[in-house]
Amino acid sequence: SMSLREHALSLFHSAVGTVRPALMLKRAVKLQGDRCPQLLVKGQAFPVKRDLYLVGFGKAVLGMAAAAEEILGDHLVRGIISVPLGIQERLEMLLKPHSKIQVIEGAKNNLPDPEALKGAVAIQELAECLTVNDLLLVLISGGGSALLPAPIPPILLEEKEKLTKTLASRGAAIQEMNIVRKTLSLLKGGGLARLAYPAQVVSLILSDVIGDPLDIIASGPTAASSHSVQDCLQILAKYNLLHNLPKSVEMVLSSSPTKPTALEDYSHVCNIIIGSNTLALDEAKRQAEGLGYATLILSAAICGEVGRVARLYCQLIRLVCLDCAGLGEGPLRDKVRGNLLQLAAELDIPGLNLPEFLQALRGLGPGRPVCILAGGETTVQLQGTGKGGRNQELALRVGLGLHRAQAVEVSSPPGRCEIVFLSGGTDGQDGPTEAAGAFCTPELVDEALQEGFDVEAFLSNNDSYTFFSQFQGGHHLLVTGLTGTNVMDIQVILIRAM
Repeated sequence: SMSLREHALSLFHSAVGTVRPALMLKRAVKLQGDRCPQLLVKGQAFPVKRDLYLVGFGKAVLGMAAAAEEILGDHLVRGIISVPLGIQERLEMLLKPHSKIQVIEGAKNNLPDPEALKGAVAIQELAECLTVNDLLLVLISGGGSALLPAPIPPILLEEKEKLTKTLASRGAAIQEMNIVRKTLSLLKGGGLARLAYPAQVVSLILSDVIGDPLDIIASGPTAASSHSVQDCLQILAKYNLLHNLPKSVEMVLSSSPTKPTALEDYSHVCNIIIGSNTLALDEAKRQAEGLGYATLILSAAICGEVGRVARLYCQLIRLVCLDCAGLGEGPLRDKVRGNLLQLAAELDIPGLNLPEFLQALRGLGPGRPVCILAGGETTVQLQGTGKGGRNQELALRVGLGLHRAQAVEVSSPPGRCEIVFLSGGTDGQDGPTEAAGAFCTPELVDEALQEGFDVEAFLSNNDSYTFFSQFQGGHHLLVTGLTGTNVMDIQVILIRAM
């Protein structure tokens, strides 16, 4: 029979496979009718009165654009997409030789640069020329923000960048930086949609942000911004930047409308999420059930510091093992359950109802192997100088936690469970490494000790990649290569009684 590890790997691959850009687009979009053609997106119909145009920006839009061009055929008049530098040669899914879609590559190292600016200006010019009979299809994925820099004149790209960097160095949160960015941008915060008016705008979005907030993904070029100039000024004041702003930024801020654009100004826009972490988890669940696992999805919004999230997973795994062993009652289970509820309260994961989840877990019945799936994005506070990524560090911390729990629970033999934990980035890249993530088991730390590896020392140096690449010849690394998509991270927990 297949090992738990092989099962975990196949579940991860099927989750990522289902959010491949081209596949998602083909599932969501159809073109119907000859005489009065209509674009159908997830069941919503948009009449194609005259010409169809396409723009896109983000790490996954090359695949989306290739599929869109296939579907739209001759109705597509022209397209421009802004994609990360080097993506065409790495992904092989090139557009047709005589494609109507122009590809502009920029944003080296995910930072806005002159190439990305060129792409943004071309997209802006296309949007400004549209008429009431045109339809603009907008393809958006994560990484889109850096690929669409268009500061409001006379602000220069360098001035806006310098301001953002200063904010970051003074401890501003990513949300605060995004509000300032959007306020100084022509295209972000709904700007692209406003420029395209009166054309019909249909945005197809691959979400890489927890909760799929339309105004945050790629800084929301087609979504009504929920922030005003006042918010921007407040943030600049908070970080003591109001008094030494570049002249250009002062000019733009003083002449900007003070209220956010009214919602009715967006009646020509329709934003549709065609891919997300939830979609990927749903597919993994279907596959896991097919493999015979009793399967539950914990949450698609797991966030918080990696050490705390690891503790949450460890306590959850212990709870399942106690139930597996028929030790479903008693002080130990109550203690583990109490720990879990407290950790969940501290992490404050959006939309997670843990008591309900634990109820469902008990209802799975004894004897069946269990699969728990989750997704989201943890954060790592760097203490060391090692090489790693949040998924590898999470897996290593879970391995250490399970090792410690087993050392305490001397009475574990009756409840012996086989356990595999996997965490991976759906884009195939975890931190500055070639791995997507890693596997762990409760035996990992003991096996490492026998080979002379001190797991805690690696962790305190944030050096999880070095550990995994040296331990057992890299056997526990998850290596997928770049996937061309990104819906954050996925965790797979598999447990069966031995």
